[in-house]
Amino acid sequence: MQNREFITHTGILNDKRISAISTGIGTDNIDIIINELDALVNINFNTRTVNPVKKSLNLFRIGTSGALQSNIEIDTFLASSYGLGFDNLAHFYSETKLIEKEMSKSYTKHADWPKELSSPYIIKASDNLLSLFADLPNGITATAPGFYGPQGRILRLKPSLTKLHEKMASFNFNEKKITNFEMETSALYYLGRTLGHNTLTICAIIGNRLNKKYSKDHKKPIEKIINLALSRICQ
Repeated sequence: MQNREFITHTGILNDKRISAISTGIGTDNIDIIINELDALVNINFNTRTVNPVKKSLNLFRIGTSGALQSNIEIDTFLASSYGLGFDNLAHFYSETKLIEKEMSKSYTKHADWPKELSSPYIIKASDNLLSLFADLPNGITATAPGFYGPQGRILRLKPSLTKLHEKMASFNFNEKKITNFEMETSALYYLGRTLGHNTLTICAIIGNRLNKKYSKDHKKPIEKIINLALSRICQ
């Protein structure tokens, strides 16, 4: 099924019903996907009321990412134990109890975060899903609200945060470090967990932003991580 950029395939694997959804890029698309998936299982469309008994979904993001620690090798896999949001999506919702407030404030101070930008927020992954990938290295995954300036890339316009990568790479909160950078995880973790679902991101590392190394054939690790994820999810 396809509606605009959203493509969904649903089937059965090892007696488990699973849907694979192409969400497109960015937290704005995640906002649509998670709210509508939740509505499908927890809202009665005939009466337009919330179901008295809620269903909880297991929501996985399987994607690509750039590493922010020099010791992370290209074409390896990484699980996101936390999501760090540079986007402002969570600030448009009233529920904040799952935001790791102390850790969020610690990063804001560490990075000398400008007041003109939305406050960074950090959300934890679901432990039950993270345990399925306990053999993978894990860390804090930063989520940017754009591809160029918000990730420190330069074409014609100069980014306002000149030491973005260095600040992320040097952050350490109780031995938790920022390991990689992408564009969806913070929204997935905030919306998914706040709505009562389980969430986890696992990524193939196709570039290292610190040592300037990049995958020679990024399609191979992507195929491998999809197969790994399906084998664990549907075991």
